[in-house]
Amino acid sequence: MAVIGGATGVVVWESVGSLAAVPWIYAMVALSVLLDVFVPVLPSGVLVITAATAAAAGSGAAAGPVPHNVPDILVLTLSAATASVLGDLVAYRLAWRGGERLDRAIARSRRLTAAQERLGEALSRGGGALVVLARFAPAGRSVVSFCAGAAHRRARDFVPWSALAGLSWAGYSVALGYFGGRWLGASWLAAGVSVAALFGAGAAAGFLVRRRPA
Repeated sequence: MAVIGGATGVVVWESVGSLAAVPWIYAMVALSVLLDVFVPVLPSGVLVITAATAAAAGSGAAAGPVPHNVPDILVLTLSAATASVLGDLVAYRLAWRGGERLDRAIARSRRLTAAQERLGEALSRGGGALVVLARFAPAGRSVVSFCAGAAHRRARDFVPWSALAGLSWAGYSVALGYFGGRWLGASWLAAGVSVAALFGAGAAAGFLVRRRPA
């Protein structure tokens, strides 16, 4: 337990327990981020923030005994970013090889067809900022990766923007958890506030993606 603002708070690191022990937390984060391009409901962002909040305990954000075996925020960021890019590439290659069946599936959806057209135009203009913005939107990463592959967009047009998107998302998520833990104490309250901020950014990104002119 740790004393936070005069009240007894539950330190995230103590609550998560052995599952969050280094190096397992890096593997858990990487696997979750890698797979959520296929299963967008996976709480990869929540896991990243929770681990980053736990990392704040090692920086003195928690009063009392400070655990030493806490995640390193740099390694945590690189794990999440690398897994994000790898997941994008797997989805991209699967969609590239999907052939006519995937093309027909996209053609049946007006939303996916419009997304594919807008993405293709953005990439052809070098305006891959849409890829970065979509990374924060709910399921935006999945739509972008699959549409880029299905449209046979060149890897050199897609991969650099995917890497920037993954690094931006990972850095933002880790920063939310870490600084939330520094300011509010390494508690579940801090993690909850940080997750709410991440969801808020996702909602804003989704709105901007829908409103962004082609």
